[in-house]
Amino acid sequence: MTMTTVTTTAEEREAILGAVREFADTELAPQALERDENHIFPRDALRKAGELGLGGIYVREEFGGAGLSRTDTVAIFEELAKADPAVAAYISIHNMVVWMIDTYGDDAQRAEWLPSLTAMEQFGGYCLTEPGVGSDAANVATSATRDGDDYVLTGVKQFISGGGEAGVYVVMARTGDPSTGSGGGARGISAFLVPGDAAGLSFGALEKKMGWHAQPTRQVILDGVRVPASAMLGDEGKGFAIAMSALNGGRLNIAACSLGGAQWALDRAVQYVHERVAFGEPLAEKQSILFAIADMRTDLQAARLMVRDGAQAVDEHAPDATMRCAMAKRFATDAGFDVANRALQLHGGYGYLQDYGIEKIVRDLRVHQILEGTNEIMRLIVGREMLRPAGSASMRSAS
Repeated sequence: MTMTTVTTTAEEREAILGAVREFADTELAPQALERDENHIFPRDALRKAGELGLGGIYVREEFGGAGLSRTDTVAIFEELAKADPAVAAYISIHNMVVWMIDTYGDDAQRAEWLPSLTAMEQFGGYCLTEPGVGSDAANVATSATRDGDDYVLTGVKQFISGGGEAGVYVVMARTGDPSTGSGGGARGISAFLVPGDAAGLSFGALEKKMGWHAQPTRQVILDGVRVPASAMLGDEGKGFAIAMSALNGGRLNIAACSLGGAQWALDRAVQYVHERVAFGEPLAEKQSILFAIADMRTDLQAARLMVRDGAQAVDEHAPDATMRCAMAKRFATDAGFDVANRALQLHGGYGYLQDYGIEKIVRDLRVHQILEGTNEIMRLIVGREMLRPAGSASMRSAS
């Protein structure tokens, strides 16, 4: 379906980013360390984000969304992540779910779910990954068996952000028979909207993670969960394609979150090297420090330009959008983690202390190189596209 995107002027865009920045500075940043230490999921702050329009950033206005472009969206996520990458990343996942319902749902599904999701009165969960499957996403084992007017879903989903908190989960399950040629792999997967209070739905224990402490991560367990056939999102057998289409935006959002977190760490490093005196002079006077700061700034700017390029490709429905999003995600999440890690090093022992906040950023950004498709998979996407037959020459050229 064709989506209508709001076109913003430079002044409107700056006003939007100003409002997001104020929200991030007042509602997210002050409690970021406390949320991390005590593993607090900020429900109230997220609902305030919904009031600001952050629950459906690129969802159509008629269903409560802001209808913004992906170019505007990545700038918003960068601002949010300067305050708390873990919360910003959850808002990204929520937006993926809302976009999937808006794009592939029917009128009844949109009417049922979008108003509360865009307002963030309810949260969304994205359920693709399974234990032992990981990057082999087309090897989904969760089954969806037709039973009269219903489907019965059975299986386990792994690493689900918002598990136990979401009001609705988009669950990828196998409707085709894997023993047949037409039912195996990606072709046999369908997407379903599963309410968070569905009978037979339960959740594993909270995962103990290196970072992202402000959002819960659990297994989502489906034990004979019965949903009506009308809960299928899109057409039967198209679930994998739906899941993958959402990941273009998700990869850009996570890349932007890496930029925001790393920019915050770089800003703190610049401040610190001006204040810290060693061997009789500020660290900022030492050439090795100057070079380190210059490289960090350069790497972030290069990553930022790649993320903007990927966003432009999605906005323009470019044929090579998936490849450009994969390149941006790989480059920006690697660069973001590296810059944050170097910022910690510039702080010396103080960077290792919780009170300075740098070690939290390093921990939060590390997972960005894994989720929404590992960076190894991003290389696979780009490499395969580059080596396709001559018919894809336009995709192999510089954009």
